[in-house]
Amino acid sequence: MKTLVTGGAGFVGSHLVDRLANEGHEVICFDNFITGRKENIKNSKIKILQGDVNNKEDVRDLFKKHRFDNVFHYAALVGVKRTLETPLDVLGDVEGIKNILEAARKQDVKKVVFSSSSEVYGDPVEIPEKEDGHLNPKLPYAVVKLIGEKYLEAYHKKYGLNTTSLRFFNVYGPRQDSSDYGFVVGIFIKQALKNQPPTIYGDGTQTRDFVFIEDNINATLKTMTSRESNGQSINIGTGMPITIYNLAQKIIKLCGKNIEPVFVNNQREDVRHRFPEIKKMIDLLDYKPIFDLDRGLKKTIGWYKKEGK
Repeated sequence: MKTLVTGGAGFVGSHLVDRLANEGHEVICFDNFITGRKENIKNSKIKILQGDVNNKEDVRDLFKKHRFDNVFHYAALVGVKRTLETPLDVLGDVEGIKNILEAARKQDVKKVVFSSSSEVYGDPVEIPEKEDGHLNPKLPYAVVKLIGEKYLEAYHKKYGLNTTSLRFFNVYGPRQDSSDYGFVVGIFIKQALKNQPPTIYGDGTQTRDFVFIEDNINATLKTMTSRESNGQSINIGTGMPITIYNLAQKIIKLCGKNIEPVFVNNQREDVRHRFPEIKKMIDLLDYKPIFDLDRGLKKTIGWYKKEGK
């Protein structure tokens, strides 16, 4: 079975290509390496190709040379800071979504899975957030993700293409970017390991749902065999929120440090609470998360220590 993963050199994508290759798939990682890193892919079974999904000719050539059974479209400009700084580049990702869907339709691919985001909910009207609830994306990145979901729905309805959009909540784990353009878990771990106080923007009472990368990948792989997931958007998370302050304290403790977080004024308006209803994931994908936060953080901290990040 030949499987394409666009953005396969990124944090989530690289874990996905690893699992697919280990489970016997012939895997092609297609990445422009703007944010993805070749060092994320160490499995020699994975074929790495450089190209841009937003370039129609690159996608046409890719599908001309290869016939795919499954496509996971993960290529995107990511990170709140990065996407706020370059909104036009983010909006250009719509072209990549269209290019991949059209190529998959013409090739009669068995399944297309799209990595969407919890950010499509914007400021939540209800908590926990449900897939059929209020959607009001604020960030350019989130707008593109919602447009992508709608394109997948349309291709499923009009052409019968089997598609699923997965709304990822805060995924964390080994290989995650811990730079200023990265994500909170990695940033907190890097700060704590250097004996620097984790920096909390705001008062720390805002809540988020953190899902370990292995749970994310386990749920994602279920889409390939779930007919019920076709044409659907599905939350991928744990349904177990934690305050950012408590997250920082937990990371400090697991890193074996004796420091306190510091609080700074948030320069942008932040969503107070975000966590998902996961009934649809359980029902349609037959999956419940198996990693609690402590277990996932321990594995992640172990990786950062080993890699000297």
